Amino acid sequence: MSEQRKHDESAAIAISATPQTRQSLAADLRALGVQAGMTLLVHSSLSKVGYVPGGAISLILALQDVLTSAGTLVMPAFSSHLSDPAQWGNPPVPEAWWQIIRDHTPAFDPAITPTRGIGILPELFRTFPNVRRSYHPMDSFSAWGKHADYITAEHSLARGLGDGSPLAKLYALDGYTLMIGTTYATNTIFHLGEYRAPNPPLIQQGSPILRDGQQVWATYEDVDAGTDHFEAIGADFEAQSGVVRVGKVGLAETRLFPQRAAVDFAEAAFTRLRAAHA
Repeated sequence: MSEQRKHDESAAIAISATPQTRQSLAADLRALGVQAGMTLLVHSSLSKVGYVPGGAISLILALQDVLTSAGTLVMPAFSSHLSDPAQWGNPPVPEAWWQIIRDHTPAFDPAITPTRGIGILPELFRTFPNVRRSYHPMDSFSAWGKHADYITAEHSLARGLGDGSPLAKLYALDGYTLMIGTTYATNTIFHLGEYRAPNPPLIQQGSPILRDGQQVWATYEDVDAGTDHFEAIGADFEAQSGVVRVGKVGLAETRLFPQRAAVDFAEAAFTRLRAAHA
């Protein structure tokens, strides 16, 4: 067991009076408003939930239990390491390495490319039976349930969190976002509003992909996106919209809200921000 895993489990035990189970987590989800048949994008911090026998597996199963096969469970499956090393800053690499990295990093493969920096739940979820993953080297999403094939099909390479992305399909399906123990800084659906707002800052991005069975380094246009404003936008959205339900899943403070309202609010907020800095 890794030292980080030991630390996370010790912290979960320390904050728990009793274990949180698959059944108790499902009851918490229903009490918050998660329903069978819902299309649900989930962000999570498992360590905030408390001690769970089975860990991430139990939480994923609880989500599936509540949604049922008539619903759809979606999580980000981002792989930010499959980006242009010229854009890297955390950490940067020497310029002399850039072309070597471009030439030798294995192409994105939905089956084996790991997620990066988004936690254990989405990394495990992408490997679950009947989960589909969209084909995008950086901004893929995993989905299970009724609309999984639709959500993950034909993910646009350019502007990968915009109107050719699974986020736009979630918007079309009138889906919901669930944030389990996370803040608005993780709220991926805000990116769709960020992309839709006028005059987004654009960059040239690059990634290794398979094209006609051959690995190529593909370059494409993307928005120079970020989450710097997400906390402030989220606080305003929660205060002004009246649509955010707040409760507990296990010990984690959790928020459930409709995505269309969140995207439209974020689009208006980014429109104002860009106009103010024009």
